[in-house]
Amino acid sequence: MGLIKRFAYPFLPRRASTQTWMLLTFVVFVGPPVVITGYYLAYEMQAQTRAMAQSALLGHAERIAHRLGADGAADEQYALVAEIAELTNLHIEVFPADPANAGRPSGYALDETPSRDEPVRFLERAAPNGQAMLYALFFYEPAGLIVSVGEPAASHASMVRRTRITLFASLALILFLALAGSWVATKEITTPLKTLNHSARRIAGGDLSGNIEVDSRAVEFRRLAVSLNRMSAGFQRQINALQGMARLQNEFIGNVGHEVRNPTFAVSGYLEALGSDALPPEKRRRYAKTALKNLHRLQALFNDLIEIARLEYREDIVEPAPFELSEMLREIGDTVEPEVREKGLHLEVDNPPQCVYADPNRIRQVLTNLIENAIAYTDEGAVRCRYRRRLDKVRIEVIDTGRGIEEHHLDRVFERFYRVDPDRARQSGGSGLGLSIAHQILRAHNEPIRVESTFGRGSRFWFELPLAPPA
Repeated sequence: MGLIKRFAYPFLPRRASTQTWMLLTFVVFVGPPVVITGYYLAYEMQAQTRAMAQSALLGHAERIAHRLGADGAADEQYALVAEIAELTNLHIEVFPADPANAGRPSGYALDETPSRDEPVRFLERAAPNGQAMLYALFFYEPAGLIVSVGEPAASHASMVRRTRITLFASLALILFLALAGSWVATKEITTPLKTLNHSARRIAGGDLSGNIEVDSRAVEFRRLAVSLNRMSAGFQRQINALQGMARLQNEFIGNVGHEVRNPTFAVSGYLEALGSDALPPEKRRRYAKTALKNLHRLQALFNDLIEIARLEYREDIVEPAPFELSEMLREIGDTVEPEVREKGLHLEVDNPPQCVYADPNRIRQVLTNLIENAIAYTDEGAVRCRYRRRLDKVRIEVIDTGRGIEEHHLDRVFERFYRVDPDRARQSGGSGLGLSIAHQILRAHNEPIRVESTFGRGSRFWFELPLAPPA
């Protein structure tokens, strides 16, 4: 391979298209062997043709010598030889051997004459009429004869010439067809490559719209196009996800800044007012109470942020265990009873005993968030938490008769800081993270949380938990 590179690469361009490279490679590596092979076959054929002609002439000379020697060289035999020469277009001569000159007939040089040591000689010389002739001389010792049989050399040369022309024409046609086939093959390769290159540039430029269509019968290119389309679709999904994450991050930063700024300014203002000596005791107590309330709100916000971060990055491992669901609901009901009484609502949390298998602390957090949300957004009526068994799971529902949620909000209620009614949520002290935390906790349990609501009539949130295994 190194030798090929050393001798062939200097004749090839440093940079060229794939089609040019393939054609030049074919010409450099295939053309010379074909030409050399053609010339070799042509000259080998010429040698073989000459050898066949000499062998045929020698056969004629041997047969004639044996015939004349067997019959004592009668006049009839000589006449027969003359007739054969006339019919076959052969030049036949018979000479008696000359003992003084080792069998040399007249008209031939010493090195051209056959002898006992070398009974066969082949010559190419001009005939009396000037025509080039090919001769076979045979020394037949029993009869003391030298038989010379010749034929025009032009017939052999013409046959060799026709054969050469046919051979070279065939090789040229083969080489041309091979080049044409190579050009077609390279075109079938380079056309899809150009399409793929154009598509790759389009994708690199950020245009991920549209599929890559490759017009090729090659299965590999079709598979490559399918793979690139999948890759482009994957990139599009990732870009959309990154854009969505960037949007959420911007919203998150804006919401956190807004949520932190308001209570911080409130605490700062009230603390400044509390520093005044002229402030009446009643206002002092009211300002201190309001500042403390904003501090609690700020603390709850940070606690919720830490909680949701731990849940999203799985730093907190869910530890499921069997527990009694009805007892947990009664405890939550006792906790939120003051809020229910204050708003004049009816709370229903009584259910038959039922054991489930989940993390009790996390499920308590989910149910508390859902029930407190229902109370916050219900002005009159009731808030109910009920459950029922479905196959090997328990479906838990939190239902209220509040103002409900408009349909276009339903897909986003579990997003961080998303509020259906921002002013009302801030008045109630909500951080906008309760439903998002509930969603993350249930996702860690591999259970979805769902919502349905009718605006003006109330909402229903539900999820499922697996039954506890029998004791």
